[in-house]
Amino acid sequence: MSEKKEQVEPLAPVAHRPDIEEAYAFPEDFMIRRHQRCIKWGGCSFALLLIIVMVLLVLMLTVFHVKDPDLNISYVNLQGLNNRTDIDRGLNTTIEADVSIKNPNVASFKFSNMTMSVHYNGSVIGVTRAVSGEVRARRTLRMNFPIKLRADEILQVGRLESDLSTGIMPISSYTWISGEVKISGGIKRSLIVRMNCTMNVNITSQRIQGQNCRRRT
Repeated sequence: MSEKKEQVEPLAPVAHRPDIEEAYAFPEDFMIRRHQRCIKWGGCSFALLLIIVMVLLVLMLTVFHVKDPDLNISYVNLQGLNNRTDIDRGLNTTIEADVSIKNPNVASFKFSNMTMSVHYNGSVIGVTRAVSGEVRARRTLRMNFPIKLRADEILQVGRLESDLSTGIMPISSYTWISGEVKISGGIKRSLIVRMNCTMNVNITSQRIQGQNCRRRT
């Protein structure tokens, strides 16, 4: 009996299906390059941030660091006061003060009010005010302040007779100045400087002796 041999055809090889994880896996060298690139960009970003911080620090220590102006009275001169008779007559007794304002900042200092008063035994015997002005960057402005003394206030001081007999009249002055420094970028900082001075007036020589000043901000 002859049987037909069934010819078995071999099955077609199954198509190779790549593993999903393998298909999406990054090559090792790519990962290394990516890691190096991240380190490089991170280092550049850190360096840039460090430069910005250093620049801001330098600006804060120089441009943005505002210092108080230096106020100084170089000399004080007295005119028109010799004795009690001069005071009784109400003669023109004045004190001339040479005041200097030194601006240590890199921006101009503009002041809108400056007042100087003279005190004798706690009483105000003279006041003067200055108009607004400007002290340029790192410059010094000198001003002369003539202060007319008030005879009526001087005569009310109880120790006047004894001071006239000794020829020495102790007085004090108070100087007050307010203004602002305008920094680049529209930034402004208001400043107020005060200074107290004590001194002795030599009535005979019409000079000031033993001047001692203390500045306050």
